Amino acid sequence: MAGLINFQDENEVKEYLDNLEVEYSFQCHKEKDPEGCQRLADYLAGVRKNYESAAQVLKQNCETNGHTESCYKLGAYHITGKGGMTECLKTALSYFLRACNAGGKKSADACHNVALLVNDGRAVEGGPDVTAARQYYEKACDGGFAPSCFNLSAMFIVGNSNGLAPDMTQAFRYASRACELGHVWGCANASRMCKLGEGTEKNEKKAEELKNRAKELHGLGNAQIKFGE
Repeated sequence: MAGLINFQDENEVKEYLDNLEVEYSFQCHKEKDPEGCQRLADYLAGVRKNYESAAQVLKQNCETNGHTESCYKLGAYHITGKGGMTECLKTALSYFLRACNAGGKKSADACHNVALLVNDGRAVEGGPDVTAARQYYEKACDGGFAPSCFNLSAMFIVGNSNGLAPDMTQAFRYASRACELGHVWGCANASRMCKLGEGTEKNEKKAEELKNRAKELHGLGNAQIKFGE
């Protein structure tokens, strides 16, 4: 059948990959298509392992086209200095902020990273900013990013000295949302809170359902996990 690639044939695969690079380069540099540039960057990094060239494409696509995913990935490059980018948390934060505020693919992931960095404090002046961290976690959680929902739950369980009081009702709300999104420890914490009646009415049946959901997510029948038992 025409168009099918024999992936057992090394020469055919090489030709196919070379053609992809030409196609994505044309989309990016000639057609000025931001999605084409993102595909080119992914190709350069994932297939060619040419992270320096990938980084330059990401930088251009983020700064010129405002492409959310490119800004997010460029921020990640600056975390570790990948692709010859300067290893700088503040620069990484600036790109994550662009991606977070722009919306689109990887926006929620970027908001989560913003929250992590401002909560850590090393990327911002004046030290950790728990209020801002909460705001960005909320934005990411609203965007369906489970780890942000879980982190919000954890914040409300313990509170902090910067004005965030413990609130088990909020903790249960966010743990439940994290569980709905497939976060195993969100399910585990929500199960325990149901079992103990913390932040919600005591409900043994629901606690058991959430515990089973956590076990399912972690691995069916994993008997080594104990959730508030």
